[in-house]
Parts: sequence; structure tokens; C-alpha cells
Amino acid sequence: MSRYRGPRLKKIKRLGNLPGLTTKRLPKNDQKKKKIKKSQYRSRLEEKQKLRFHYGLTERQLLNYVRIASKTKGSTGQVLLQLLEMRLDNIIFRLGMASTIPGARQLVNHRHILVNGCLVDIPSYRCKPQDIITTKDEQKTRALIQNSLASSSQNKLSSQKKLSSQKKLPEHLTLYSSQYKGLVKQIIARRGVGLKIEELRVVEYYSRQT
Repeated sequence: MSRYRGPRLKKIKRLGNLPGLTTKRLPKNDQKKKKIKKSQYRSRLEEKQKLRFHYGLTERQLLNYVRIASKTKGSTGQVLLQLLEMRLDNIIFRLGMASTIPGARQLVNHRHILVNGCLVDIPSYRCKPQDIITTKDEQKTRALIQNSLASSSQNKLSSQKKLSSQKKLPEHLTLYSSQYKGLVKQIIARRGVGLKIEELRVVEYYSRQT
């Protein structure tokens, strides 16, 4: 199954806020959902879909991440979230260098991003502690990043009292905006994940395939 390229508001209306997918928000009238009794399968499916659409993954990619997480020491659900959060496209998004994960993926694909001084054009590249994320020293590249950083800063100022966790810089990252540079300090903790998700339901959904 290919990566989703359809209407984004349609997805957040059904699944809730997906900051990695789109900066758009539903009107207040549409945000109030009627409580519907869901089957266990539907609940697991929706949590899986949240992960898939937020991080911009294909079905096969997400299944591969679940398989890797299940073979890694520790809680499968937590390891899964760490694997997804440490992707290069997501790191760029969380640093504020792109407004969405698809936007961050485009920066990487178009060869604007360097990791530890080396050009990386693979959005799924897994970042590690002490990795330094920088941009090419080109006017066009810097302009793209500056626009996103400025937009992110304005959003923070306009909603200072009700700042969403998705807009805060997570503890495992440091941003040097004047240098267009970010630092990955450590592996992300569960509380720093930028999505409201019940990861155990995702693991349960894939339990027969792993």
C-alpha cells in the first residue's frame, strides 16, 4: 500500500490531531466527537492508522518497524515509538525546520540536509545521539528553513498560554536556529513523543504478523 496523498482534513476528522500530517485544524464544531462504542479491532486499527498517517509511512514500512521493535530488548510499543521518532524526517519536523513531516521528507529528498557534515537524502535514516543536523549553505535552502522556523515561532507566541506539546522542542533535541543546526542529545523518552497514541493497541494489531 502506497503512502497516503489524499485529503488530510478527512484523516484528522476521523483519527484526531495529526501534527505530522498537516498544520490544519478542524473547526471547533467538528472537534467534538460523539462517543461511539468501538470494537477492539476498530480501536486497534485506528491507533495503527494514527501512527501511519502521522509519520507518513506505508503499511509495509510500519510493519517492518513493528517487527524490528519486537526483536529489540524493552517494551515493544515504546521501542516502536523511539524508532519512528528518531527518523531523520521526523527529527527535522520536531526541530521546527519543516511544518510537517511530508515537508521535512521533501527537504531530505531534495538533498538539503546534512548529518554530521555528510549529505543524507534518505528520510528514514535513523538518527543517533550526538548526531548534528545541518542544512546546505545555500540561500534557497536557508530561506526554506527560515520560513518554517519563523512560522513555528509565531505559532508559539500566539498560543503561549495554550502551547501544544507538538510545538515544544522535545528534551532530546537542541536547536541553534541562527546556525540552522540541530543536535540530537539522546534517545527520546516516551513522554517526549509528539503524538497522542496508545502504542500497545498498535502492537496488538500486528501481533499475528510479527
